[in-house]
Amino acid sequence: MPYLGNIESAQEPVKLPVVFTRPEVIRHLKPLIKWIVLGATLFFLGSVLRHNWQQVLQIRLTSASWGLLAIALGVTLLAHCCAGWVWNWILADFGQSVSSGWAISTYLKTNVAKYLPGNVWHYYGRITSAHGVGVPLEVATVSVLLEPILMLAAALLLTLVSGQQILAQFGIVALLLQAIGLVAILLILQPKALNPAIGWLKRAKQKATGDSSVHSKTEWVSSYPLKVLLGEILFLLLRAMGFVLTMAAIASITLTQLPILLSGFSLAWLMGLVLPGAPGGLGVFEAVAVALLGPVFSPAIILSTAALYRLISVLAEAIGSGLAVLAHRLAGQSV
Repeated sequence: MPYLGNIESAQEPVKLPVVFTRPEVIRHLKPLIKWIVLGATLFFLGSVLRHNWQQVLQIRLTSASWGLLAIALGVTLLAHCCAGWVWNWILADFGQSVSSGWAISTYLKTNVAKYLPGNVWHYYGRITSAHGVGVPLEVATVSVLLEPILMLAAALLLTLVSGQQILAQFGIVALLLQAIGLVAILLILQPKALNPAIGWLKRAKQKATGDSSVHSKTEWVSSYPLKVLLGEILFLLLRAMGFVLTMAAIASITLTQLPILLSGFSLAWLMGLVLPGAPGGLGVFEAVAVALLGPVFSPAIILSTAALYRLISVLAEAIGSGLAVLAHRLAGQSV
Protein backbone atom coordinates (compact mmCIF):
# COMPACT_ATOMS: atom_id res chain seq x y z
CA MET A 1 0.00 0.00 0.00
CA PRO A 2 1.45 3.36 -0.91
CA TYR A 3 2.25 5.82 1.86
CA LEU A 4 -0.59 8.33 2.35
CA GLY A 5 0.96 10.27 5.17
CA ASN A 6 -0.74 11.16 8.43
CA ILE A 7 -4.47 10.51 8.10
CA GLU A 8 -5.38 13.21 10.62
CA SER A 9 -3.37 15.83 8.78
CA ALA A 10 -4.78 14.63 5.46
CA GLN A 11 -8.28 15.32 6.75
CA GLU A 12 -7.46 18.92 7.62
CA PRO A 13 -9.02 21.41 5.21
CA VAL A 14 -6.66 22.86 2.69
CA LYS A 15 -6.33 26.63 3.12
CA LEU A 16 -5.88 28.41 -0.15
CA PRO A 17 -4.27 31.82 -0.11
CA VAL A 18 -6.69 34.72 -0.44
CA VAL A 19 -5.62 36.66 -3.47
CA PHE A 20 -8.10 39.55 -3.27
CA THR A 21 -10.74 40.62 -0.81
CA ARG A 22 -13.94 42.13 -2.19
CA PRO A 23 -12.84 45.77 -1.75
CA GLU A 24 -9.53 44.94 -3.45
CA VAL A 25 -11.36 43.33 -6.38
CA ILE A 26 -13.51 46.46 -6.77
CA ARG A 27 -10.43 48.66 -6.52
CA HIS A 28 -8.68 46.67 -9.26
CA LEU A 29 -11.76 46.51 -11.51
CA LYS A 30 -12.57 50.22 -11.31
CA PRO A 31 -9.73 51.38 -13.63
CA LEU A 32 -10.68 48.61 -16.07
CA ILE A 33 -14.31 49.73 -16.11
CA LYS A 34 -13.19 53.31 -16.74
CA TRP A 35 -11.09 52.24 -19.72
CA ILE A 36 -13.96 50.13 -21.10
CA VAL A 37 -16.40 53.06 -20.86
CA LEU A 38 -13.86 55.44 -22.37
CA GLY A 39 -13.06 53.01 -25.19
CA ALA A 40 -16.74 52.41 -25.95
CA THR A 41 -17.56 56.13 -26.06
CA LEU A 42 -14.56 56.95 -28.26
CA PHE A 43 -15.44 54.07 -30.61
CA PHE A 44 -19.04 55.28 -30.85
CA LEU A 45 -18.06 58.91 -31.47
CA GLY A 46 -15.44 57.81 -34.00
CA SER A 47 -18.02 55.72 -35.84
CA VAL A 48 -20.49 58.62 -35.97
CA LEU A 49 -17.75 60.97 -37.19
CA ARG A 50 -16.62 58.47 -39.83
CA HIS A 51 -20.12 58.30 -41.31
CA ASN A 52 -20.84 62.03 -41.07
CA TRP A 53 -17.48 63.75 -41.53
CA GLN A 54 -18.46 65.30 -44.87
CA GLN A 55 -21.51 66.95 -43.32
CA VAL A 56 -19.41 68.16 -40.38
CA LEU A 57 -16.93 69.82 -42.75
CA GLN A 58 -19.79 71.61 -44.51
CA ILE A 59 -20.80 73.47 -41.32
CA ARG A 60 -19.74 77.11 -41.44
CA LEU A 61 -19.71 79.75 -38.69
CA THR A 62 -20.95 83.22 -39.59
CA SER A 63 -20.48 86.44 -37.66
CA ALA A 64 -23.86 85.83 -36.02
CA SER A 65 -22.68 82.34 -35.07
CA TRP A 66 -19.63 83.74 -33.30
CA GLY A 67 -21.88 86.13 -31.41
CA LEU A 68 -24.10 83.26 -30.22
CA LEU A 69 -21.03 81.27 -29.17
CA ALA A 70 -19.77 84.26 -27.18
CA ILE A 71 -23.14 84.49 -25.41
CA ALA A 72 -23.03 80.72 -24.76
CA LEU A 73 -19.59 81.18 -23.18
CA GLY A 74 -20.90 83.94 -20.91
CA VAL A 75 -23.98 81.92 -19.90
CA THR A 76 -21.83 78.86 -19.12
CA LEU A 77 -19.48 80.97 -16.98
CA LEU A 78 -22.54 82.39 -15.20
CA ALA A 79 -23.73 78.81 -14.55
CA HIS A 80 -20.46 77.97 -12.78
CA CYS A 81 -20.76 81.12 -10.68
CA CYS A 82 -24.30 80.04 -9.82
CA ALA A 83 -22.98 76.63 -8.71
CA GLY A 84 -20.51 78.32 -6.37
CA TRP A 85 -23.29 80.46 -4.95
CA VAL A 86 -25.41 77.34 -4.35
CA TRP A 87 -22.48 75.73 -2.51
CA ASN A 88 -22.53 78.76 -0.22
CA TRP A 89 -26.22 78.05 0.45
CA ILE A 90 -25.38 74.43 1.31
CA LEU A 91 -22.80 75.58 3.86
CA ALA A 92 -25.31 78.07 5.28
CA ASP A 93 -27.87 75.26 5.71
CA PHE A 94 -25.24 73.48 7.81
CA GLY A 95 -24.85 76.56 10.01
CA GLN A 96 -21.56 77.72 8.48
CA SER A 97 -21.09 81.40 7.76
CA VAL A 98 -18.84 82.08 4.76
CA SER A 99 -19.15 84.88 2.24
CA SER A 100 -20.71 84.20 -1.13
CA GLY A 101 -17.69 85.79 -2.83
CA TRP A 102 -15.33 83.35 -1.13
CA ALA A 103 -17.55 80.37 -2.04
CA ILE A 104 -17.85 81.38 -5.69
CA SER A 105 -14.13 82.11 -6.12
CA THR A 106 -13.13 78.86 -4.37
CA TYR A 107 -15.57 76.90 -6.53
CA LEU A 108 -14.22 78.48 -9.71
CA LYS A 109 -10.58 77.94 -8.73
CA THR A 110 -11.04 74.27 -7.90
CA ASN A 111 -13.42 73.41 -10.76
CA VAL A 112 -10.71 72.93 -13.39
CA ALA A 113 -9.15 70.19 -11.23
CA LYS A 114 -11.93 67.79 -12.27
CA TYR A 115 -10.02 67.16 -15.51
CA LEU A 116 -7.11 65.68 -13.57
CA PRO A 117 -6.90 61.86 -13.41
CA GLY A 118 -9.12 60.51 -10.65
CA ASN A 119 -11.89 63.09 -11.14
CA VAL A 120 -11.95 63.89 -7.40
CA TRP A 121 -9.41 66.67 -6.97
CA HIS A 122 -11.94 69.49 -7.37
CA TYR A 123 -13.87 67.98 -4.43
CA TYR A 124 -10.68 67.64 -2.40
CA GLY A 125 -9.76 71.27 -3.09
CA ARG A 126 -13.13 72.55 -1.89
CA ILE A 127 -13.05 70.40 1.25
CA THR A 128 -9.56 71.58 2.25
CA SER A 129 -10.39 75.22 1.41
CA ALA A 130 -13.58 75.14 3.49
CA HIS A 131 -11.79 73.46 6.37
CA GLY A 132 -9.08 76.12 6.14
CA VAL A 133 -11.59 78.90 6.87
CA GLY A 134 -13.02 77.17 9.93
CA VAL A 135 -15.69 74.83 8.52
CA PRO A 136 -15.60 71.49 10.39
CA LEU A 137 -14.05 68.80 8.20
CA GLU A 138 -17.10 66.52 8.34
CA VAL A 139 -19.44 69.39 7.38
CA ALA A 140 -17.15 70.46 4.53
CA THR A 141 -17.04 66.88 3.27
CA VAL A 142 -20.82 66.42 3.31
CA SER A 143 -21.43 69.82 1.71
CA VAL A 144 -19.13 68.95 -1.20
CA LEU A 145 -20.53 65.42 -1.62
CA LEU A 146 -24.08 66.76 -1.42
CA GLU A 147 -23.57 69.03 -4.42
CA PRO A 148 -23.40 66.29 -7.12
CA ILE A 149 -26.36 64.50 -5.49
CA LEU A 150 -28.41 67.69 -5.77
CA MET A 151 -27.26 68.09 -9.37
CA LEU A 152 -28.41 64.54 -10.11
CA ALA A 153 -31.83 65.34 -8.65
CA ALA A 154 -32.03 68.53 -10.74
CA ALA A 155 -31.07 66.66 -13.91
CA LEU A 156 -33.64 63.92 -13.28
CA LEU A 157 -36.34 66.51 -12.60
CA LEU A 158 -35.64 68.37 -15.82
CA THR A 159 -35.45 65.12 -17.78
CA LEU A 160 -38.79 63.94 -16.43
CA VAL A 161 -40.52 67.28 -16.99
CA SER A 162 -39.41 67.42 -20.63
CA GLY A 163 -39.05 63.69 -21.22
CA GLN A 164 -41.31 63.16 -24.24
CA GLN A 165 -38.30 62.22 -26.38
CA ILE A 166 -37.05 59.76 -23.74
CA LEU A 167 -40.52 58.21 -23.56
CA ALA A 168 -40.74 57.88 -27.33
CA GLN A 169 -37.25 56.49 -27.72
CA PHE A 170 -36.88 54.19 -24.69
CA GLY A 171 -40.44 53.60 -23.45
CA ILE A 172 -42.19 53.96 -20.12
CA VAL A 173 -39.65 51.74 -18.32
CA ALA A 174 -36.91 54.34 -18.77
CA LEU A 175 -39.12 57.07 -17.31
CA LEU A 176 -40.09 54.84 -14.38
CA LEU A 177 -36.43 54.11 -13.61
CA GLN A 178 -35.68 57.83 -13.65
CA ALA A 179 -38.64 58.51 -11.36
CA ILE A 180 -37.48 55.82 -8.90
CA GLY A 181 -33.97 57.26 -8.91
CA LEU A 182 -35.32 60.75 -8.31
CA VAL A 183 -37.45 59.60 -5.35
CA ALA A 184 -34.46 57.80 -3.84
CA ILE A 185 -32.26 60.91 -4.14
CA LEU A 186 -34.97 63.17 -2.68
CA LEU A 187 -35.23 60.84 0.33
CA ILE A 188 -31.45 61.03 0.87
CA LEU A 189 -31.70 64.82 1.10
CA GLN A 190 -33.91 64.69 4.20
CA PRO A 191 -32.40 65.97 7.48
CA LYS A 192 -33.05 62.52 9.00
CA ALA A 193 -30.52 61.13 6.52
CA LEU A 194 -28.03 64.03 6.41
CA ASN A 195 -27.59 64.53 10.18
CA PRO A 196 -26.63 60.88 10.89
CA ALA A 197 -24.18 61.02 7.98
CA ILE A 198 -22.43 64.04 9.51
CA GLY A 199 -22.44 62.36 12.92
CA TRP A 200 -20.85 59.25 11.47
CA LEU A 201 -18.10 61.32 9.81
CA LYS A 202 -17.55 63.16 13.10
CA ARG A 203 -17.07 59.89 14.98
CA ALA A 204 -14.78 58.55 12.27
CA LYS A 205 -12.63 61.66 12.52
CA GLN A 206 -12.46 61.37 16.32
CA LYS A 207 -11.45 57.73 16.06
CA ALA A 208 -8.73 58.53 13.54
CA THR A 209 -7.32 61.41 15.60
CA GLY A 210 -7.79 59.80 19.04
CA ASP A 211 -10.14 62.58 20.14
CA SER A 212 -12.29 61.35 23.05
CA SER A 213 -14.29 64.54 23.56
CA VAL A 214 -18.07 64.35 23.46
CA HIS A 215 -19.96 66.63 21.09
CA SER A 216 -23.54 67.38 22.03
CA LYS A 217 -24.55 68.75 18.60
CA THR A 218 -26.50 66.12 16.69
CA GLU A 219 -28.61 68.29 14.36
CA TRP A 220 -26.73 70.13 11.64
CA VAL A 221 -29.61 70.45 9.16
CA SER A 222 -33.08 71.37 10.40
CA SER A 223 -35.04 71.70 7.15
CA TYR A 224 -35.23 70.17 3.70
CA PRO A 225 -32.74 71.83 1.28
CA LEU A 226 -35.44 72.94 -1.18
CA LYS A 227 -33.78 76.30 -1.87
CA VAL A 228 -30.52 74.56 -2.72
CA LEU A 229 -32.31 72.13 -5.04
CA LEU A 230 -33.94 75.04 -6.87
CA GLY A 231 -30.49 76.62 -7.17
CA GLU A 232 -29.09 73.48 -8.81
CA ILE A 233 -32.04 73.44 -11.22
CA LEU A 234 -31.15 77.02 -12.17
CA PHE A 235 -27.52 75.94 -12.66
CA LEU A 236 -28.54 73.13 -15.01
CA LEU A 237 -30.97 75.37 -16.90
CA LEU A 238 -28.11 77.81 -17.53
CA ARG A 239 -25.90 74.96 -18.74
CA ALA A 240 -28.69 73.78 -21.04
CA MET A 241 -29.12 77.34 -22.33
CA GLY A 242 -25.44 77.41 -23.23
CA PHE A 243 -25.87 74.14 -25.13
CA VAL A 244 -28.93 75.44 -27.01
CA LEU A 245 -27.13 78.67 -27.94
CA THR A 246 -24.20 76.61 -29.22
CA MET A 247 -26.52 74.58 -31.44
CA ALA A 248 -28.28 77.74 -32.61
CA ALA A 249 -24.91 79.01 -33.81
CA ILE A 250 -24.70 76.23 -36.41
CA ALA A 251 -28.34 75.24 -37.06
CA SER A 252 -31.84 76.65 -36.87
CA ILE A 253 -33.95 75.63 -33.83
CA THR A 254 -37.70 75.90 -33.34
CA LEU A 255 -39.49 76.51 -30.04
CA THR A 256 -41.08 73.05 -30.22
CA GLN A 257 -37.61 71.48 -30.18
CA LEU A 258 -36.55 73.15 -26.91
CA PRO A 259 -38.10 70.50 -24.60
CA ILE A 260 -36.32 67.77 -26.57
CA LEU A 261 -33.02 69.62 -26.29
CA LEU A 262 -33.54 70.21 -22.56
CA SER A 263 -34.30 66.56 -21.79
CA GLY A 264 -31.52 65.27 -24.04
CA PHE A 265 -28.94 67.66 -22.59
CA SER A 266 -29.99 66.96 -18.98
CA LEU A 267 -29.74 63.20 -19.39
CA ALA A 268 -26.44 63.42 -21.29
CA TRP A 269 -25.00 65.71 -18.63
CA LEU A 270 -26.24 63.34 -15.91
CA MET A 271 -24.60 60.33 -17.56
CA GLY A 272 -21.35 62.26 -17.93
CA LEU A 273 -21.47 62.96 -14.19
CA VAL A 274 -22.16 59.42 -12.94
CA LEU A 275 -20.53 57.10 -15.48
CA PRO A 276 -16.85 56.24 -14.94
CA GLY A 277 -14.70 57.31 -17.80
CA ALA A 278 -12.53 60.22 -18.77
CA PRO A 279 -12.23 63.07 -16.23
CA GLY A 280 -15.00 65.64 -16.37
CA GLY A 281 -17.31 63.27 -18.26
CA LEU A 282 -15.24 63.86 -21.42
CA GLY A 283 -16.60 61.67 -24.20
CA VAL A 284 -19.52 60.27 -22.21
CA PHE A 285 -21.59 63.46 -22.48
CA GLU A 286 -20.92 63.74 -26.19
CA ALA A 287 -21.77 60.10 -26.91
CA VAL A 288 -25.05 60.19 -24.96
CA ALA A 289 -26.06 63.50 -26.57
CA VAL A 290 -25.50 62.06 -30.04
CA ALA A 291 -27.44 58.88 -29.15
CA LEU A 292 -30.41 60.77 -27.64
CA LEU A 293 -30.71 63.68 -30.06
CA GLY A 294 -29.55 61.87 -33.21
CA PRO A 295 -33.07 60.73 -34.22
CA VAL A 296 -34.34 64.34 -34.11
CA PHE A 297 -31.35 66.34 -35.40
CA SER A 298 -28.65 65.58 -37.92
CA PRO A 299 -25.80 63.54 -36.33
CA ALA A 300 -23.34 65.98 -37.88
CA ILE A 301 -25.05 68.91 -36.15
CA ILE A 302 -25.22 67.11 -32.78
CA LEU A 303 -21.59 66.02 -33.01
CA SER A 304 -20.43 69.52 -33.93
CA THR A 305 -22.57 71.07 -31.18
CA ALA A 306 -21.26 68.66 -28.54
CA ALA A 307 -17.65 69.31 -29.56
CA LEU A 308 -18.11 73.09 -29.60
CA TYR A 309 -19.94 73.05 -26.28
CA ARG A 310 -17.17 70.98 -24.68
CA LEU A 311 -14.68 73.61 -25.85
CA ILE A 312 -16.90 76.39 -24.48
CA SER A 313 -17.29 74.59 -21.13
CA VAL A 314 -13.55 74.10 -20.67
CA LEU A 315 -12.87 77.70 -21.74
CA ALA A 316 -15.51 79.02 -19.31
CA GLU A 317 -13.99 76.99 -16.45
CA ALA A 318 -10.49 78.22 -17.30
CA ILE A 319 -11.66 81.85 -17.48
CA GLY A 320 -13.55 81.48 -14.20
CA SER A 321 -10.51 80.00 -12.49
CA GLY A 322 -8.27 82.75 -13.86
CA LEU A 323 -10.65 85.49 -12.74
CA ALA A 324 -10.89 83.99 -9.25
CA VAL A 325 -7.10 83.82 -8.91
CA LEU A 326 -6.78 87.39 -10.22
CA ALA A 327 -9.39 88.64 -7.75
CA HIS A 328 -7.50 87.08 -4.85
CA ARG A 329 -4.23 88.62 -5.97
CA LEU A 330 -5.76 92.04 -6.43
CA ALA A 331 -7.19 91.74 -2.91
CA GLY A 332 -3.69 91.02 -1.59
CA GLN A 333 -4.51 87.41 -0.56
CA SER A 334 -2.33 84.40 -1.19
CA VAL A 335 -3.73 81.82 -3.60
